[in-house]
Amino acid sequence: MTIDELTSKDKKFNESMFLTKVNNVFIKYFSSIMFEEMDEVKHFISDDIYNEGLAKIKKLQDQGLRQMYDELNVKDSKIGFITEDQGFYIIKVFVTGRYMDYLINRDSGDTVSGIDDRRIEEHYTLEFKKKKDYLEQGSARKCPGCGAPMDINNSGKCEYCGATYNLEDYDYILTSIIKG
Repeated sequence: MTIDELTSKDKKFNESMFLTKVNNVFIKYFSSIMFEEMDEVKHFISDDIYNEGLAKIKKLQDQGLRQMYDELNVKDSKIGFITEDQGFYIIKVFVTGRYMDYLINRDSGDTVSGIDDRRIEEHYTLEFKKKKDYLEQGSARKCPGCGAPMDINNSGKCEYCGATYNLEDYDYILTSIIKG
């Protein structure tokens, strides 16, 4: 499917806004692993991706390590493939990230392995899905728990009651991230 075909079916789709979201989610995901705060990105990603991130953090914690992604940014992102499947629009995006990638000792802060003196480039394929029968979220997003206004670009978590805004019902979420 082409971008024009998707736009004719998903009237809310805008390529430049979508790629901005992809870049933002990419950075938030890696930052969430580094800062060990997966809840900060939970509303942008599938449960599987969330649990993979938690498992990575736990494994490193058990080893006394912390993953670092310093000077993280997106060099390039572009839409690769668009498909439809079982009630979803699926978009695969090719992303080139730039960052320093290394592990530190949790206690001493010393670098244990990796590259901490220059940024490297890594290529990823990200998959985003959106329900074809998505709900309209409007311009003012409200907490599903208490109805308070929410800034989903920040944490997606209500500052009043702690409920998480489930973006999966309204927009594209990250469902797969593959390095290489």
